[in-house]
Amino acid sequence: MAELIVISTLNGVLFGMLLFLLSSGLTVIFSMMGVLNFAHASFYMLGAFFGYQLTRWIGFWPAFVLAPLLVGVVGMGVERYGLRNTHKHGHVAELLLTFGLAFAIEEIVSMIWGKSPVDYRVPAMLDFPAFTVFSTNYPAYKIFMLVVSVVIFIALLVTLKKTRVGLIVQAALTHPSMVGHLGHNVGRIFMLVFGVGSALAGLAGVIAGPSLVTQSDMAALLGPILFVVIVFGGLGSLPGAFIASLLIGLIQTFAVALNGSLASVFGPLDPSLGASPLTDIWNVTIAQIAPILPYVLLVLVLIFRPMGLLGTRES
Repeated sequence: MAELIVISTLNGVLFGMLLFLLSSGLTVIFSMMGVLNFAHASFYMLGAFFGYQLTRWIGFWPAFVLAPLLVGVVGMGVERYGLRNTHKHGHVAELLLTFGLAFAIEEIVSMIWGKSPVDYRVPAMLDFPAFTVFSTNYPAYKIFMLVVSVVIFIALLVTLKKTRVGLIVQAALTHPSMVGHLGHNVGRIFMLVFGVGSALAGLAGVIAGPSLVTQSDMAALLGPILFVVIVFGGLGSLPGAFIASLLIGLIQTFAVALNGSLASVFGPLDPSLGASPLTDIWNVTIAQIAPILPYVLLVLVLIFRPMGLLGTRES
């Protein structure tokens, strides 16, 4: 039991920080532009595939730096030539643009790299056990992923709260016209923030690709839970996204590791009942319902606290 708790906690925090890397960029983008970017998880997928391809050409460490930058450039292009032109038509047009872009990116990735998983491996420098917990070896690469996520979180928080750039960005979130009157190019700020948010998603893809499966549907697998995080934490709230990411990461990781059911707690039902939906529900394990737990949390939050944990508005 102690081994289960320690390993599940480490994996839950790691998964939560990976979710935060993704949701932080989306949260800042929503705060500034009021757009829920449905293609955000696609930038995560692009980061993984760019990282894979660049690793084959020039090695993992150059890819670790260059792949997020390339994804950031793609994101800036989307904002400059896509979202900026559709903004005058309202949020519905922006949502439709990003929705279509997500499918387009998935199809382009499938055409270039195929639909099967690619052989994106952990770099040899980090392919060893960092430590042993009871009888389980914990990979050094997972520790690397955790360290990168924590460093990005601290850097993002310090940048937004303690630097002049952060003050300008925060001012542009709430008073864009005033920032414009002070001589700052608000359009350029929007483009750079969108690019940074996309680059963060790309970085998450680069470091998650070797650990998880890198394939053309990876955005569709992670995209829905990403929106659970930002709604649960509060739309536009960076601290809320951080807390929600860790909670969802821990809840889902612990749930997957538990095989308990109502039958194991209260005993089996009377055999005379035979096969029935009640019998099936009685024997369902926690691990089997783990994938739907985040969405159950989402429904509860929307019912009882629509603005999320730390959100300040309901829409």
